[in-house]
Parts: sequence; structure tokens; C-alpha cells
Amino acid sequence: MADKIIAFSLVTVALLFIGVPLGFVALIGLMPVYSYFIFSVVAVLYIIIGMISFRFFKTKRRKLVTSIAALGVVAATGIPALLQLYEDNIGTVAAEINIHEYAPFVEGSTVKKLDEEATLAVKGDLPVLDGATAMYPLYSAFVQAVYPENPAYFEEGTVLASTTPYAYQNLFNGKADIIFVAAPSEQQMKMAEAKGIKLEMTPIGREAFVFFVNKKNPVDSLTLEQIRAIYAGEVKNWSEVGGKEDAIRPFQRPQDSGSQTALQNLMGNVPIMEAPTEDIASGMGGIINEVAQYKNYKNAIGYTFRYYSTEMVGNDEIKLLAIDGIAPTEENIRNGTYSITSEFYAITAGTDNPNTQKLLDWILSPQGQALIEKVGYVPISE
Repeated sequence: MADKIIAFSLVTVALLFIGVPLGFVALIGLMPVYSYFIFSVVAVLYIIIGMISFRFFKTKRRKLVTSIAALGVVAATGIPALLQLYEDNIGTVAAEINIHEYAPFVEGSTVKKLDEEATLAVKGDLPVLDGATAMYPLYSAFVQAVYPENPAYFEEGTVLASTTPYAYQNLFNGKADIIFVAAPSEQQMKMAEAKGIKLEMTPIGREAFVFFVNKKNPVDSLTLEQIRAIYAGEVKNWSEVGGKEDAIRPFQRPQDSGSQTALQNLMGNVPIMEAPTEDIASGMGGIINEVAQYKNYKNAIGYTFRYYSTEMVGNDEIKLLAIDGIAPTEENIRNGTYSITSEFYAITAGTDNPNTQKLLDWILSPQGQALIEKVGYVPISE
């Protein structure tokens, strides 16, 4: 009997040695569905090994019943885990972008460069820049062109990429001199007004607001009225807009993001349907419920800005929809035939940095506008 107890104790120590680290990883970095599966597998193994150690399986009936129970427990937690794994591996357009690929003065960076020496050289008090993720390759190119060489601007906090909502907050709190973003949302305008801040909005280029679907979706074009009806929750099936018989899954973006503000502007007074949400694992086992990222289901539809979807993400499993039969190409943005085109801005809020206006003037100069086009955007002036 003593040898059985010793053997079982060794097995317990071995499983704890494996199970505790796995459990810790599951708690701090995985969705609960994965944690449940890991714990159930470890528990089942522990119980079965214990039964073997004490010679519980003396009859075929015991073996059969235990096997069925073990499979049932593992299946009950494993099937949801597999379904979640499938969900997690469906393509997305809201994937994390490695912005360091576009960093200025960094070896191997893809940041665009002028073919000639810049007509401006910013010296002394450097304006702190921030903006939308999709704008980072653009203002990073500005830095590469006119700032002193320094590969550590990002780490030092001179050139940030906080995303649109946080860029506005940094501007309001005096932590950024210029932000490169789409027009502010109504809420962001109210925040500025409440702080007594007057936003100086300098249009520097044009961009298309685009809608996209799975590339296998037979629908290639929608009208503005159909888009509004979909996001109002009035049109719910692709068959209503020339597609297959399948429910439409409209995804949205977080509040105060540039693309969500663009959708709100497009919808006007038409109420937008409630956005789908999802549980996201955060540090130390926390779960955050937030607006669901786009998942490239065969019946999904989402939206963003053209440059982000084509130049930064480059997902070949989606296709951009034409609007009223007009595709969102650079040419159609430039000539104004694509209807959902808007200006993007360099926005300031009363900074006293003397180099800020110099930088803005250079951006609007022929050289600055040429660099905007080289990055992949449509300049404000031709």
C-alpha cells in the first residue's frame, strides 16, 4: 500500500509541476473557454492516474464508465474551445499593425522618403506628433524628411501613434502639438469646448471611407441608401441587396475612432444599430467587453479608410465595395466621383511651439504634398 501512496504522490507532484504553470498562463492570457479545457484535461488525467495507482479498474464496467465520463468532461470543455479557436482564426481587418515598420530613421523601415533634400529643416523645439494608426506612415515620413536624424523619436515620445481617440486626448491635455486624424466626432468637439480649446483644423489630404466584405461575397457594389439601411438594421439579408440568401453581419468600430465618426457622419440623422460586442482577455485574468473586431465571415460587412485596408493590412481575403457603382480608387478620390471621400487634417490646439506653423506650411507646400502622394494618400492640392 505504501508503494501505491508514494507512486501517487509522485504523480501528483508531476501534474502540479505541469498544471500550475499551465493554469497560471491560462488565467492571465487566455479566454475562460481555453482555461476550462486545460483545467479539465489536467483534472481528468490526475483522477485516472490515481485510479490506476489504486487498481480501481478491476472490471470492464468500471473502465467503460470511467472512459465515458472522462470523454464527456473533455468534450464538454474541448468543443467550445475548438469553436473559439475557429473564431479567433477568422481573418480580420482590425489586426494589430506593427507601426515600427514605418518608423523614421530606423534601419529596415518602409517609411517613404523624399527624392530631394527638404526645403525645411526643423531644429530646436520639435513639435510632438500623434495621430490615427493609418496616418502614422504619413507623419512618420514628414519626420524623416524635416526632423534631425534620431531613431528613438517613438521611445522618447516625440512621435506617437496613440490612435484617434487618444491622440485627441493628448492634444487636449497639451501632450501633442499636432495630431493627424479625421475630423473630430461630436463628442470630441464637446470635450474641446468644455476645456475652452479651439481646434485649428488644417486639411492636408483626401481619403476614401470604404466598406468591405468577404471576397467570396457576390455583391460588388451597394448604394448609399443600402449602406444606411444595413447599418440602421432595416436591411438584414444579403438577398435584399442582390446577394445570396444569408443574414448580414454588420461590424462596427469603437466610439470616437476615426472610422466610427465617418460612419456617423454618413448616417446623418439615421440611428445606427447597436454594435456587436465580444469578450476580450486582458492582463491578470480580466475580461473586457468591447466593440467586436471585424471577422471575415462570408456574410460580414465592415468599414475603414482605404489606405489602412489596402496599404497597411493588405488582406487579400476581403474586397472593397463600389458605392453607387464607383470604386474607391485614388483616381476616383482625386476626381471626386467616389462619393464617400473626406479630408483628413493636421489639427492643433493653440500650441506655442514656433516650429508648429513652419511644419504645417511645409506640409501644404508642393514638396509636402508630393510626399503625401508618395506615401499613398491623395494630396489636398494638385
